[in-house]
Amino acid sequence: MKHILIILVLFCFSCKEKAQTQDKKRNQFATISSYFHQDWANQKHWDDGLAEVAVYEAKRSIYGKVRDFDYTYITVSEDFNKAFRVKTDDYQRKDLYKVLKVNAFARIPTDNYPYHFLTSMFFLRENALVLDKMTTSSQEWCGNTFKEYLQDSKGINLNYHSYWDNEGDGKTQIAAGVLLEDQLPYTLRALKFQDGLAFSASVLESQISSKVGKLTVYDANFKIIDDKASNTWKVELTLESGKVNSYYFAKAYPNVLMKQTTWDSRNLILKDLSRYAYWQQ
Repeated sequence: MKHILIILVLFCFSCKEKAQTQDKKRNQFATISSYFHQDWANQKHWDDGLAEVAVYEAKRSIYGKVRDFDYTYITVSEDFNKAFRVKTDDYQRKDLYKVLKVNAFARIPTDNYPYHFLTSMFFLRENALVLDKMTTSSQEWCGNTFKEYLQDSKGINLNYHSYWDNEGDGKTQIAAGVLLEDQLPYTLRALKFQDGLAFSASVLESQISSKVGKLTVYDANFKIIDDKASNTWKVELTLESGKVNSYYFAKAYPNVLMKQTTWDSRNLILKDLSRYAYWQQ
């Protein structure tokens, strides 16, 4: 009986500790959370068993030349378990939590060989600001790189395996309260859109690359504009002088990203949008 009580106490303590960790993840963004709908993803729209598949006409500069390609963004609800932080196979587990997964895939042709990028982002459904986990990988003829970003109460733990010299295999930490530039096409959909609304936040430069790089964090400024010409909400992001991105979102829920332009030519224009179970044959 004594052993059973000890096990129950340890189990309760573990559950409480994990709940506190989730709270700390959310609290990292307390200074900007009032600008976002906290329950944006907790809508029946995401519980129909289908995935949102958005295909964009895309551009990106590689080897000093702007390349044209298709970029596919897939958004779908999943149940994660806390033990492995992956989609669960056992829905009777006691450690489940809900996420929205965003998979972004691109095959970019160049003159000599293609580049492939796959980025998987997992957001807490209860808070679009919290990127619980992200993995991104690149594959091309020179090599492959894999990077994993795990959010905890202290910030983002980055584990990487790079084929580049002076990087190789390693890990580092990114400060708490930092948004990733790559999460913005999703996270900004949850904004409380209002013409003229402005706020500041820390933003880590895009991580969709074969390199780990310098991990530059900007003290960035956001501004929302009612773009009547395109009937969209425009979010202007100023990273620093000369580095300005613009994101255009549909005014109706679920506020799909219609267009993106960035200072370094990572541009998107929506060309096809559908909902279906892509995993079924």
